[in-house]
Amino acid sequence: MVTMFQEDNGTSSVASSPLQVFSTMSLTRPTLIPSPSSPFKDLKPEERGLYLIHLLLTCANHVASGSLQNANAALEQLCLLSSPDGDTMQRVAAYFTEALANRILKSWPGLYKALNATQTNNVSEEVHVRRLFFDMFPILKVSYLLTNRAILEAMEGEKMVHVIDLHASEPAQWLALIQAFNSRPEGPPHLRITGVHHHKEVLDQMAHTLIEEAEKLDIPFQFNPVVSGLECLNVEQLRVKTGEALAVSSVLQLHNFLATDNSGHSPSGDSASSLPLSNSGKIDRFLNAIWGLSPKIMVVTEQDSDHNGSTVMERLLESLYTYAALFDCLETKVPRTSQDRMKVEKMLFGEEIKNIIACEGCERRERHEKLEKWSQRIDLAGFGNVPLSYYGMLQGRRLLQGYGFDGYRIKEESGCAVICWQDRPLYSVSAWRCRK
Repeated sequence: MVTMFQEDNGTSSVASSPLQVFSTMSLTRPTLIPSPSSPFKDLKPEERGLYLIHLLLTCANHVASGSLQNANAALEQLCLLSSPDGDTMQRVAAYFTEALANRILKSWPGLYKALNATQTNNVSEEVHVRRLFFDMFPILKVSYLLTNRAILEAMEGEKMVHVIDLHASEPAQWLALIQAFNSRPEGPPHLRITGVHHHKEVLDQMAHTLIEEAEKLDIPFQFNPVVSGLECLNVEQLRVKTGEALAVSSVLQLHNFLATDNSGHSPSGDSASSLPLSNSGKIDRFLNAIWGLSPKIMVVTEQDSDHNGSTVMERLLESLYTYAALFDCLETKVPRTSQDRMKVEKMLFGEEIKNIIACEGCERRERHEKLEKWSQRIDLAGFGNVPLSYYGMLQGRRLLQGYGFDGYRIKEESGCAVICWQDRPLYSVSAWRCRK
């Protein structure tokens, strides 16, 4: 049973939404609009959007079949029509064009490595872009609100609470939780938060912010930093103690465990077949380790998209829909000339698109899956679903309304929340408890 939790009282304020463009054509059988010889400057935005989709699908087909000369010709046309600072479809197409070109380059590992030899990871820039995503979209705000509400309800009456954050990069979530615990009628518990992150400076900043707030409110509080990537995490580092009521929060992390150990690359795609619950070894081991800690509540936020297909064409078709919706969200709120918008599109969404389209094997980490599959995986690991409360969903709905755009929706699916743009599912939030 799927119910919509917010009134359908409007549509996107974008007149030529890419979602409307998609609805006018079949992605599996694209129709060529103008001929390649037609003057591109005469194309209307809707025609150009349709033509860009056609070119992307054509190029991907050539890449998958190994017809690199034809793929190159399609890339040339895509470069003429797409633009990272144009309208929504031009921006989306620019990053898919780059991803397809990267996929071709990866066929020559030496050339690819040489062209990327001087690239470096800037920790502060990475954190800054994540913060921009938090500010520009209500998605993480809703996720944090629903997560905190589920934790508060599960921890009612508990005197010692331990929260494990599997990707501790944003203190706003835990500032809100500290304040909420302080308002409990029975008084706040002794609260310990364990933050896992691969950069020490990120954890140091979070520790400073949270300890300062706890001292201001006179709440007994400890912060346990764990400098580690999730795949290298030893559960002993989490220092779970007897007598603590444990909560686990995972925001956009579990899909990384779906990556296979196959490191081979071919333009056409993974050789493994696409099973209903494929690539389950790493995620099963991780979920079993978490189950072994006996958390009272585990709240999981994930992208609600099917980007884990075995072929590049499967992933391109599905991810075009998703990222067109995300870029459309920005079009309604942020000017096209905004440098911050361009940073989010390039450094966050662009990198995700590149990983989904250009990478295979263990290198392809952005393996987003639908809520239904996550529910199956988590259920098989020994967890039972905890329906999100009506009050939590109501708070989420009010947050979206307060954000000022009627394009956002929250759907309720089997006690879980799915955050949508118009009717396109984008992210899911679900809560779980150990089933003994």
